[in-house]
Amino acid sequence: MRLHILAAAVGLTFALAGCATSGGLHTNGTSIDPSSLKAERSLANVQVSDAAWPKDDWWTGLGDPQLNTLIAEALHDNPTLAMADARAREAQAEAGAADAARKPTVGVGASVAEARIPTSIPVLGTGHAAAAKYVYGSFKWDLDLWGGQRAAWEAAVGQSRAAQVDAQAARIEVSTNVARAYVQLGYAYALQDVATAELKRASDVRDLTRKRVAAGIDSQIQLKQSDSEVASAEGQKALADRAIDAARSALSVLLGKGPDRGLDIGRPQLLPPGALTVPSNLPVDLVGHRADLVAARWRVEATTKNIKAAKTEFLPNVNIGALAGLVSLGGGNLFSLQNRFYEVAPAVSLPIFDGGRRRANLDSKDAQYDLAVAQYNQTLVSAVNEVSDDYDAIASAQQQIDAQQRAVDAASDAWKLAEQRYKSGIGSYLEALSVRQELLAAEQRMAQLHAQQSDLNVQLIQALGGGYRPQADAELSSK
Repeated sequence: MRLHILAAAVGLTFALAGCATSGGLHTNGTSIDPSSLKAERSLANVQVSDAAWPKDDWWTGLGDPQLNTLIAEALHDNPTLAMADARAREAQAEAGAADAARKPTVGVGASVAEARIPTSIPVLGTGHAAAAKYVYGSFKWDLDLWGGQRAAWEAAVGQSRAAQVDAQAARIEVSTNVARAYVQLGYAYALQDVATAELKRASDVRDLTRKRVAAGIDSQIQLKQSDSEVASAEGQKALADRAIDAARSALSVLLGKGPDRGLDIGRPQLLPPGALTVPSNLPVDLVGHRADLVAARWRVEATTKNIKAAKTEFLPNVNIGALAGLVSLGGGNLFSLQNRFYEVAPAVSLPIFDGGRRRANLDSKDAQYDLAVAQYNQTLVSAVNEVSDDYDAIASAQQQIDAQQRAVDAASDAWKLAEQRYKSGIGSYLEALSVRQELLAAEQRMAQLHAQQSDLNVQLIQALGGGYRPQADAELSSK
């Protein structure tokens, strides 16, 4: 008889299934096929190499032991990485909670209570205190007929994996930021060298001009001009000193240390430029070598599972519950068979009307999927163009360095000739110092280009994934 009643209830719920429906709701996002992002013409002049992907310890190839130490220290102590790791652990815990929600729950309990039963209750009333004792065990299980809870667990697992990849992306960003700050520190020292030399040159010009004014050769106009040059050179020297302090401070922050740590960092050496090669089949392979793209793909997958979980809320569900135990009033033996009780309660539920809550929830999940797809597409398009732009910028920087080297060589030759003319008594020392100013300006521009080239090479390493190698995607277990 009870089976007939249960079957009738199940049939009734299926008959009412059309009352709350997900009809008409759908997603709109479509992921971009990486192969559709053409870059062959933009990278036509770049050598293709399958070995162009950076290694996970790419900085060791730059040959600077101090930089190796700084990056290792940052990867160990940077607070940003601790936050990323904490977010990854939090996502793992949420996935564990979603997995636990799919499984049966079993509980036990016991209680002893004493109460005075009033005489106004004719059946139980005695006017005396009586004890109530019971023990019980319970069992509950949601059968998850349509896989909604499993889908929710799979979504949580996807978010957890995305958070883990985000933590690796944070490490790549920290390592490249340390290298870039290190390059800026080296450039600041180069500026300081030029500024120091320019200050000496301007001071020599002023001293010589002062003597010429005393001899009646020059006027106060020339002396004031030389004073202005000295003041300007002093300002440039102070600016260069400040640039060194700022670069040291930036490195201290990345290392997770106080400002005194930066004072212990020695002058960097010039980082060598990398080889100008491009990986074959760049757009397609880039999807697996950039952590941000891998994380974005996991989030798209997670939102797909969330949609599936939301759709199952429109379908009938069956829960099984059971309760059994012993109860006794008064001083009787609790564990007597006559005190036993039990309850088995299978339950069938189906939403008929909820004011549109489930449709709104599903519509929200669809929008989250479209957002995740759009974010993935944006990341992919930006990544491919970023790599192409970095290659182009590096090639341009090399051309500028070649041209600037010719300018430095010419200015250096002019300075040597001016010195020779002065020592031979043909030209004046003031003329030679003027030529010296052109050489210093050329050397400053060269230092800037070298720093720019090194910085672009580090940016390219980051654009190519920074040595990220994703582990093989583990299949979701059939728990």
